[in-house]
Amino acid sequence: MQFDEWIDQAYALGASDLHLEADTPAIVRIRGDLQTIGGIVAGSTLLQVVQDLLGPERMAQFQERGSADLAESVGGVRCRVNIFHTMRGVAAAIRLLAPGVKDLRACNLHRDFRKFVDASSGLVLICGPTGSGKSTTLAALIEEINATRARHIVTLESPIEYVFANRQSFIRQREVPTHAPSFEQGIMDALRENPDVLVIGEMRTPEAMRLTLNAAETGHLVLATLHSSNCAEALSRVCMSFPADIQPSVRAQLADCLVGVSSQRLDFLPQHHLRVPCCEILMPSSGARGTVRAGNFSQLTSVLQSGGEEGMWTFERYHRWLEQVTDWVQPPLVPAARNPLRSRGEGAMARKAPPGRLPAAAVPGQRPAASARPLKAGSAPAAPADEVIDVPAEEMDLASLAELAKKVVERKPS
Repeated sequence: MQFDEWIDQAYALGASDLHLEADTPAIVRIRGDLQTIGGIVAGSTLLQVVQDLLGPERMAQFQERGSADLAESVGGVRCRVNIFHTMRGVAAAIRLLAPGVKDLRACNLHRDFRKFVDASSGLVLICGPTGSGKSTTLAALIEEINATRARHIVTLESPIEYVFANRQSFIRQREVPTHAPSFEQGIMDALRENPDVLVIGEMRTPEAMRLTLNAAETGHLVLATLHSSNCAEALSRVCMSFPADIQPSVRAQLADCLVGVSSQRLDFLPQHHLRVPCCEILMPSSGARGTVRAGNFSQLTSVLQSGGEEGMWTFERYHRWLEQVTDWVQPPLVPAARNPLRSRGEGAMARKAPPGRLPAAAVPGQRPAASARPLKAGSAPAAPADEVIDVPAEEMDLASLAELAKKVVERKPS
């Protein structure tokens, strides 16, 4: 299937996102930058792929609504797919998720995040702009509970991104609108399902926010995500979503049930060739609660700066910690079965590489050195497809990898 080949190629290049649109080249996002791969995607081809992904029933809903969300697993790679219409025709934005569910350590998050799941009730907000890794951090918190505590966890997501296996905890994952018509209805249903932990993929409406606060006040630990650039903006956004006459009571409710707020972005560490979360963390100290209750959200910056001993982190302080860490957990290498340089049976990847671009294996989230290097005109053909070349990538820097890849491409068969 063409969709599988696109995902294979994006994954091998270490892309975090894949963008498709009718009569437009496929585009991937690698370490924050966009670049094209392959030739123009025909509108009829993309439409057929969309029809195969959605099926007749969901295709009819897509035609009526104009967009559709779903999650797919392609050869072990979990993808979140948004399909929509543009002036050119059908289009899709695809997020390639990390392979498997990782804990906090594997996500290169500070150990202070464990304080978020030590509480038995209250509200934890994971915030940040689009593409900052909120879903991965949320999944890591769930896995931390799953590995250490016997809890009943109910998740509400749209769509389901990471799939969990029960370990010490019992996890029920529900998708909106597949298993519940809306987040609001799903939250109300969940409160009757005896949960210890309630996970809300995104608080989109004031009613969902109200129900979330009520759940956090009634003895449940609630983990939720929100789009915002910092902790103060996240809390302000929650309160400002309500009518002015009830905002004081909402602020008091929020201050009482708050367990913690994290806002994150992704920073690139060139010395490690790695993107890691850089976070701002607000803990519910007496000063923080009083500031939220009074609605003085602009003063939370001062609370964060003076709250280091209480487990609070500003972006600047967290970044200094990032620069001191040396034992980072590197993302897994591309498996051989998915690696176009080392696979014997998947030569289609190499054949479909765009002219002037070498398909190369990469660590997810990193730019492969060889992928963007144009080939010289008249260069020699690649080595035979049945020849396997071991490349010690973990021991080489990007410049060495690029030089080695060039030699592989120019190598003539003996």
